Amino acid sequence: MLPVLAYQDPATFRQQVAEFHALMPQRPETAGPVEVRDVTVPGPAGAPEVPVRIYTPKSGQGASGALIYIHGGGWIGGDVSGNDGFTHALAAESGAVVLSVEYRLAPENPFPAAPEDCYAAFLWTVENAAELGIDPERIGVGGDSAGANLSAAVSLMARDRDGPTPCFQFLRVPAFDDRLDTPSMAELTDTPILRGTDLPSVWDFYLGGPGRRGGPDVSPYAAPARAKDLTGLPPAYICVSEFDPLRDEAIAYAQRLLDAGVPTELHLVPGTFHGSHAIPGPKINERMNAESVTVIQRGLKIEQ
Repeated sequence: MLPVLAYQDPATFRQQVAEFHALMPQRPETAGPVEVRDVTVPGPAGAPEVPVRIYTPKSGQGASGALIYIHGGGWIGGDVSGNDGFTHALAAESGAVVLSVEYRLAPENPFPAAPEDCYAAFLWTVENAAELGIDPERIGVGGDSAGANLSAAVSLMARDRDGPTPCFQFLRVPAFDDRLDTPSMAELTDTPILRGTDLPSVWDFYLGGPGRRGGPDVSPYAAPARAKDLTGLPPAYICVSEFDPLRDEAIAYAQRLLDAGVPTELHLVPGTFHGSHAIPGPKINERMNAESVTVIQRGLKIEQ
């Protein structure tokens, strides 16, 4: 019943993703009052401003934790509006201020456009924390799939640039490694939503064309698995699905974080596939999403 996504054709892929998102639940009426507003924030030097949608729960409490949420879509698709129902519910259920980033997409804007946009949105949030009702020490980054990749990239960039650092990383079904050489990548070639055979095209679009993927000069900000040193990164929650070609590279990254002394929680969810958490109904998906709310509250120190 799920579409075979056209990762090799960005225009068709974007249309398919938009149609898929249209079938998903919209803003819930009973999840709790949330104020939603759209802003634009300064982009990287010489680049356009970055649109950001801000979801602020009307809790009446003091300064809250915040999550910079970065949507998935293989760096070539997806947008803030398509994830509106999820991000609205996340703010309502977690009590966190959620800032959803409309970063530039490949192939029109290949790496490093996307991580630089997301890093700019993170810096703006820190600088404007008081106005936003946010505790600047409780700002995390998180996302799904390509969004999890970009969240890990922002964490690496923040550490390396000696600026403010996220307090927490929420990394669900992440893509970390352009080399595509894990057992799960080789074995899972006929799985829903994402197949191992889809990844070469996606990485080529993101890195700026064929011939770069797997080479010696790929930046760790593009492929976090390339980072030689993971010390000093924020605590991380990594969630992986059993039938996801990205599974093994995420597990390997979690192990490396642990080896580097980074507090890390790893959860492999049996019976699920890449992106299955977005499909309403199955109990296992409800459990994944409920756990996401809990770990975000814990990572941002929000009273439950």
